[in-house]
Amino acid sequence: MANLIDGKAIAAQIKEEIKTEVAGLRAEGIVPKMAVVLVGDDPASVVYAKSKQKVANGVGIDFELFEMPASTPEEEVLALIERLNNDANIHGIMVELPLPKHISKERVMEAVAPNKDIDGVHPINRGYILSNGPGLFPATPQSCVEIMLRSGIEIAGKHAVIVGRGETVGKPLVFLLLKHNPTITVCHSKTPDLGQYTRQADIVIAAVGKAKMITGDMIKPGAVVVDAGINEVDGGICGDVDFESAKEVAGAITPVPGGVGSLTTVLILKNVLKGLKIQLGRE
Repeated sequence: MANLIDGKAIAAQIKEEIKTEVAGLRAEGIVPKMAVVLVGDDPASVVYAKSKQKVANGVGIDFELFEMPASTPEEEVLALIERLNNDANIHGIMVELPLPKHISKERVMEAVAPNKDIDGVHPINRGYILSNGPGLFPATPQSCVEIMLRSGIEIAGKHAVIVGRGETVGKPLVFLLLKHNPTITVCHSKTPDLGQYTRQADIVIAAVGKAKMITGDMIKPGAVVVDAGINEVDGGICGDVDFESAKEVAGAITPVPGGVGSLTTVLILKNVLKGLKIQLGRE
């Protein structure tokens, strides 16, 4: 039976660290602040924005939500982002997705100043991931690495198999993980006989977006299983790993919910502080 990796407990630990850092900045007269841009009224986006506001306020980071109607022209959204880029009191900017169909996601994401891009999606930040530069990186891949490091899991020298090559998790995760010196194999939904690769892995990271795709018989006994998938199913959400069968084989496993996803919001807030330090020339 696998050890359960408690993402909520790790998130609480990080939250306390952020609180302490924010208190130190406020003592210097620096007030960290993030801005979230919400275009339209997508119900999930509204929920995500409000949950970020609650967590930000809980650690002392100021939060401002900019809500725009779904009919807002792209130029107006870009003009708002430009204004936020130029506002020295705003240290992090996040645009909630999805955007209305008439607005180019790429243009909007590229409009955010790289040193305020707390989602880590700007092409310059993607370049910094490759070059190990001082950029801002996406929260979910960071969560996959952080949850292992804070659980005392050895990454160096291990064989890690990442299942998924998406722009949001899989691709950035390859380079964030490489900093910790594993050997990495990248698989995806079109990899034939996926199990032949995952059964060789000391660490399996699932980020493919298919519910319960990775089953217990695809896992090497004692392997670490990190599930970054979130899939809606009858009765709630589940990951990309079939938790019930995998937990009988793995040495350690993250649940869904309560695993990787628990860290994403607090790591976005860590990005606010990292962006602030980059802007102040302290990073």
